Amino acid sequence: MAGTPLRGRRYVVVLLLLGGFGVVLFRLVNLQVLQAAELTMKADRQHQKTVSLEGARGTIVDRHGKMLAMNVDVPSVFGIPTALDSPAKTARYLSPVLHLRTDELERKLRQDRSFVWLARKLDPEQGRRLEQMPMDGIGVVMEGRRFYPKGPLLSHVLGFAGMDGEGLEGIERRYEPLLHGEKRVAVLQRDALGRTVFPKGLAEQTPTPGRSLVLTVDEVVQYIAERELEDAVARAHAKSGTVIVLDPETGAVLALAISPRFDPNVVAVLAPDRWRNRALTDAYEPGSTMKAIVAAAAIEERVMKPTTMVFGEYGHMTVANTVIHDHDKLGWMTFAQVIQKSSNIGAAKTGMALGEQRLYGYLQAFGFGQRTDIDLPGEAVGLLKHPRDWGRRSLASISMGQEVGVTPIQIVTAMAALANNGVLMKPYVVSEIRDAQGKTVKQIKPEVKRRVVSPETARTVTTMLEGVVTNGTGTKAAIPGFRVAGKTGTAQKIDPHTGTYSATQFVGSFVGFTPADHPRLAMIVVIDEPQGEAWGGVVAAPVFRRIGEQVLNYLGIPSGEPVKLALASGRE
Repeated sequence: MAGTPLRGRRYVVVLLLLGGFGVVLFRLVNLQVLQAAELTMKADRQHQKTVSLEGARGTIVDRHGKMLAMNVDVPSVFGIPTALDSPAKTARYLSPVLHLRTDELERKLRQDRSFVWLARKLDPEQGRRLEQMPMDGIGVVMEGRRFYPKGPLLSHVLGFAGMDGEGLEGIERRYEPLLHGEKRVAVLQRDALGRTVFPKGLAEQTPTPGRSLVLTVDEVVQYIAERELEDAVARAHAKSGTVIVLDPETGAVLALAISPRFDPNVVAVLAPDRWRNRALTDAYEPGSTMKAIVAAAAIEERVMKPTTMVFGEYGHMTVANTVIHDHDKLGWMTFAQVIQKSSNIGAAKTGMALGEQRLYGYLQAFGFGQRTDIDLPGEAVGLLKHPRDWGRRSLASISMGQEVGVTPIQIVTAMAALANNGVLMKPYVVSEIRDAQGKTVKQIKPEVKRRVVSPETARTVTTMLEGVVTNGTGTKAAIPGFRVAGKTGTAQKIDPHTGTYSATQFVGSFVGFTPADHPRLAMIVVIDEPQGEAWGGVVAAPVFRRIGEQVLNYLGIPSGEPVKLALASGRE
C-alpha cells in the first residue's frame, strides 16, 4: 500500500511537466507562428531605420567638357534619441560644430524616435570635427551635395538643386527627370546596446546615377560676356543687364549672361528675384531694334526698297491726335537712311505702307508673341496684340517698337534669322545627353522653325543694318577688321504708378551679328535703367563691340580689311 502514494506523486509530477511543456510549446507557437510578422516588424522598428538614398545627380559640362555642375560627398549627422543618456549634454557638444542652437538640438534629441536628422550636407571641415568627437547615439553618413565649381558663372542658366537633390531652377529644373539619380532604400541598423549604426547591404543598394548634360555654352565666351556686362552695368549705374550670344546658323546658345549674378552654391540667403532669368522672363518694349524686323517685312513685301525716298516731316508728325518725334529734324531720305538714322517717322510710314495684317503676320513669323521654346524654364510669351485690339495709333507705334513686349531671347532669335539667310532657328542650350558611363544616348540637333523672309531680303536688310554701324546710330558697335550689322534701341519704360511713359527710366539695347558677310555670332545687349545717357548706341553698342572683339579672336575667326568709320549722324 505504501507504493500507491508514491505512484500518485509521480503522476502529478509528470502531469505538471507535461503542462509546463504545453505552456512553453504554446508560447513558442504563438511567438514564432501566430505573432511572427508583428514581432518582426516591431524588432525592425527598434533596431533598423529605413533611409532613402539617391543616385548621384548627373553632371553638367560646357561644349568642351569643362565642369559646370557636379556632386561632392559631404557629411550628414543623425542621432538616435532612444540611445542617448543625456540629450542636453550631447546637444551642448554638437552645437558649436553644427552651428545650431543648443535648445534646437536638444529638442530633436529628446524625441521618442529611433532616428532623427540633426544636420545634412555639412562642410567637410565640420565632418572632420565630428569624427574627433565620438559619442554614443550620434552618427555620420556621407551624402551627395550639388556643387558649382565656377561659382556665379552661368548661374542663371544652370539654376540650382535643393537640399534633397531636386532641381529647382534653370537647367537643373528643366532636365530634372534626366539629371535625377535613381532612388533606392538603405537600412541603417544598430546593435542591442545602441552603440553603432551602419548600412545593411549598402553595396547591393547603390543607386544608379542620373544622366549627364553637355551644353552648347562655351565657358570662355560666357566668361567674356559676364565680365563685360558686369562692367557696363556698373559704369551706367544700371538696374540690371542681359547679354545673349547665339550661333545664328544653328540656334545654339554660346553665352547667356545676366547682371547682377548670383552664386548657386549659396542661394539660401538670396531673394528669388536674384535668380530670375530675365533673358526669358522679362518682356520690355524693344524700341528701335524692332525697326530691323519691320524693314525686313517691308522689303519682302516690296513696299519699300533701300532707295525708296521717305519724307521725315522735319522730325514732327501727327498720328491719331498724337505727335511722333524724331531726334533729328529729317527731311527727304532713303529707306536705308530711315534705318540708319533710326527715324521713328520713317518707321511709322513703313508700317502704314505694310498695313495691320501684313505687319502682324511678319511679327508672328519672326516669333513675337510666342515662346521660342528654348529648353529652359520660365519663358514668357511677351506681348503682341491681335490687330482687332489695336488702337488708332497702334500701327505706327508698333512699327517703331512701342505697344509690343519682347524678351531678349525673342529679339536676338529674330535678328539671328536675318543673319541666317531668313531662316528662324529654335534656340537651345543642351546639345548632348550622356549616361553614367559617358556614352551618348541622345544628340540634340539644330531645329529649323520656319523661313521668315527670302535670302535676298535677308541680304538686303543686312546691308542696311551695316549702315547703322558704319554711319548711323550704332558706330560704337563697330569691330575693326570685321563687318557688323545691327540696330540700336532706346525705349521708355512704363511708370507703374502713372501708367504712362517714364521720363527717367529707359532700356538701352543693341542687337546685331558679325561678321556680316558670313555671320558666326548673333548678340543682344540690354541695359535696364542706365543712369545718365540711356541711348542704346551709347550704353549697349560698346558692350557688343568689346564682347565681339574678344570672342571672334578666341574662336580664331579671321578678319577682313579694316573698316573705315564715319561719324554718327544721329543718336539712338
